[in-house]
Formats: sequence, structure tokens, C-alpha cells
Amino acid sequence: MPESLKSRMFRWKFNLFPAYRGSGGRVTYISDDFMDVRVKIPLNWRTRNYVGTIYGGSMYSAVDPIYMLMLIGILGSEYIVWDKAAKIRFRKPGKDTLFVKFELTADEIIEIKRLAETERSVDRIYNLELKDKAGAVHAVIEKTLYIAKKGSK
Repeated sequence: MPESLKSRMFRWKFNLFPAYRGSGGRVTYISDDFMDVRVKIPLNWRTRNYVGTIYGGSMYSAVDPIYMLMLIGILGSEYIVWDKAAKIRFRKPGKDTLFVKFELTADEIIEIKRLAETERSVDRIYNLELKDKAGAVHAVIEKTLYIAKKGSK
């Protein structure tokens, strides 16, 4: 699905937001429905660590807010969405630009809404892989998000 003017403007503004800009990551694509987001983390002077590879903090901070922002954009103001937990496992040093794709499905959104109707809160776990152009995995990240319907028990 192509970017819309709304999702493109959100991407531009988000990439300029100081806290995200400091990560060194760049959001490169947001689908019109916010169900698909892509991020790249280049190896440059801002992301390079002491030994010349991508700093682990840059890897994590570039992916940290994305699922939360996607779900806020999709679910709307009726829901509370927070990052709850995260794990990162470094597989190999990032010696070149890394890429990551965030995806949600319509079935996932339906399930979240269904659970939020009957539960006090919903925890969802999402797994990500930071890969280079050749597809080699450099880090695996697990994100846990807390979701609740406003006004629920």
C-alpha cells in the first residue's frame, strides 16, 4: 500500500523529532493505514560505536517507539498503548546499513479489540529482526506492548 499525504507528513515530522533523530534511525515508509512501517539504521558518524560498528543503543532506539505509534494510529484515542518490555539479542556487528520492517495485520487488530472488550488490559509481543541488504540478521528484538480500552475495568 502506498504512503498517503498524511502518513508521509507523519514520517517527515517523526524523523525530525529530536528524541528519534538522535537514534540515527530513519523511518523510510509508513503505509496509509499505518499497518506497515519500515526503518533503516545507517552506519555513520552518529551511529558508529568505539569499535566502528552500529551502536547497540542506536539499533534499539530506532525501533523502540514504532509499534506503539502504529497501534496508537490504528486504534485511535479510545485505547491506551504503552511499551511494556523489550529484549534485544545481538547476533553480529552491524558493519553496514540495517533495515527492519514492522507489520500488523487486520486479524491482529481485530483480536486486540476483541480482547480489550473483555480484559482489563492486553499484552502483545512482537518480534523484529534487524537485517542488512543481504538479509543477514544482526539483532533480534522482542517488544511487549500494553493495550487497554479507556474506561475499562
